[in-house]
Amino acid sequence: MQEFFQGQIGQTVMQLMMFVGFFGLMYLVMIRPQQKRKKQEDELRRSIAIGDEVITIGGIIGRVVSIKDDTDSIVIETASDKIKVKKWAIASCNKNEQK
Repeated sequence: MQEFFQGQIGQTVMQLMMFVGFFGLMYLVMIRPQQKRKKQEDELRRSIAIGDEVITIGGIIGRVVSIKDDTDSIVIETASDKIKVKKWAIASCNKNEQK
């Protein structure tokens, strides 16, 4: 009888270890890279400066003319207009390297 309970406990522990291992793997494969990408995007949006060329998530390309920190938005100048967009809508930024 004692051997039976030891076998059952061993199986339960093994199943628990597999369950924990599965969630650990899911964290490493799915959640961690997403957090890393979000951190990089936040850093990109914080580093936007006047004069930088930006591309929005909608594909609009323009140059930053002003930054409004109180509303968390920027104003970009395209070829013909000025457009106010939120910082979260910026997909990429090319730094203006004037010396």
